[in-house]
Amino acid sequence: MIERLVPAWAVAEEAFEDAAQDVTGVLFPEEAAAVARAVPKRQREFATVRVCARAALGRLGYAPAPLLSSRRGAPRWPGGVVGSMTHCDGYRAAVVAGVADAASLGIDAEPHGPLPDGVLRVVSLESERTHLARLAAERPEVHWDRLLFSAKESVFKTWYPLTERELDFSEAELSIDAAAGTFEARLLVPGPVVGGERLAGFTGRWLVDRGLVVTAIALPAPAAEPDHGTAEEAAVR
Repeated sequence: MIERLVPAWAVAEEAFEDAAQDVTGVLFPEEAAAVARAVPKRQREFATVRVCARAALGRLGYAPAPLLSSRRGAPRWPGGVVGSMTHCDGYRAAVVAGVADAASLGIDAEPHGPLPDGVLRVVSLESERTHLARLAAERPEVHWDRLLFSAKESVFKTWYPLTERELDFSEAELSIDAAAGTFEARLLVPGPVVGGERLAGFTGRWLVDRGLVVTAIALPAPAAEPDHGTAEEAAVR
């Protein structure tokens, strides 16, 4: 499913069930230590999403290696790679790309059901709640509150590697295009500088399928400046 949301230059892998009940032979020792005190369900999620990530990295030519997390929980990817992971009940996925193609990636998956009572007000702006009400009137079969939450998670996962700073739910305003399967995130704080330009927001894609809401943002790498050489070289040419 995730491949339907990312460009061809991004490599995606997904799983709808865990790789193994016993994660002993799946994780590297450093990874196993990171989740040694977690409940078995969390250990299996952690292991399976890393199986997905290693498969995706393998398609880019990278040998299997431990994939640990930063203090904030963001994956630490090999040099030259950007990526994102997600997992929820019944789904695990990873997307990676080389830095020549991507500046950042952010993906998220959620069960396609309503958010728990009270959560929407915590994660949304008043303008967004008005927007969701209009969407619900047009297409009541979609749980737009859960889609908004997932899209904001993808926004954060795209933002954080570029800034290494937190982004509050109230610091990005989302609008969702129901017909196109896309969303726009307008940053309400100064955006990261990519390729010498400050970003005002992100554009993403979404789908609802197999009882899941999946969202993704793939921010392309900035275009390389043309190499005109030195004045002396130009004179020779």
